[in-house]
Amino acid sequence: MIKDIMKSKKAATGLLIMILLVITAIFAPILSPCDPYQPNIEHRLQGPSGEFPFGNDYLGRCVFSRIIYGSRLSLKVAFIIVFLQVLIGLSMGAVSGYIGGMVDGLIMRLVDVFMALPSLVLALVLVALTGPGLYGITAAMCVTGWTEYARVARGDVLALKEKEFIKSAKAFGFSTPYILIRHIIPNIMAPILVLATLSAGFTILLVAAFSFIGIGAQPPEADWGSMLSEGRSFMRMAPHLTVFPGMAIMVTTLSFYLFGDALRDIMDPRYKTRDITP
Repeated sequence: MIKDIMKSKKAATGLLIMILLVITAIFAPILSPCDPYQPNIEHRLQGPSGEFPFGNDYLGRCVFSRIIYGSRLSLKVAFIIVFLQVLIGLSMGAVSGYIGGMVDGLIMRLVDVFMALPSLVLALVLVALTGPGLYGITAAMCVTGWTEYARVARGDVLALKEKEFIKSAKAFGFSTPYILIRHIIPNIMAPILVLATLSAGFTILLVAAFSFIGIGAQPPEADWGSMLSEGRSFMRMAPHLTVFPGMAIMVTTLSFYLFGDALRDIMDPRYKTRDITP
């Protein structure tokens, strides 16, 4: 599989950008030339320079340093959200598909209910109850985002449980939790991994959107969506305040989509893009 990833230009490009982003997030305090939260009115709204590569914001803070710290926040929040979505969805889908019957019907109706709830509406409700911040956004996206994993997991389990090795495990008297954890879940992780990778890019984009409209990360937190929101008032005199955070969101989202799409092609050749050139 590693060789296949390295052979794919899409996968290699996406993976390289993702690795660079993770390194940037981990070593943010070392890589940042300035304190991202330290105002400096003397440099207010200055454009890119040798001292400040991406310029300064309306408080004189270093935009480059804030984008570096923003990668840490974006990746951390996206990882937590996707991990919880996978944990909930995989568990519910595996149980639904394996046990079947009334349990399957109940879980699938629950999936239908949560799929009908838009993340934005639920986020607004939670923000009204708890106040703006990342906790409400994380909860809203976890509640509405696990359903796709449950549907994928259930479909694979329905096919897998008819295999001979699963029937043999039942015949030997192994418990349902043991069969699910030891035999079922490891064999359905490939499509879940692909879906999680694709979802991570969308999650980063959605978290930035929530911060942009003011219900996500709150000032003075270094967040790409918040930086876009702060910079839109100065687009004419200081376009760098929106260009650089926007590029960071675009490149990060694109890297996850490139890697996830290539990973899907590698794991399931049926999805490979067909060459239609004559």
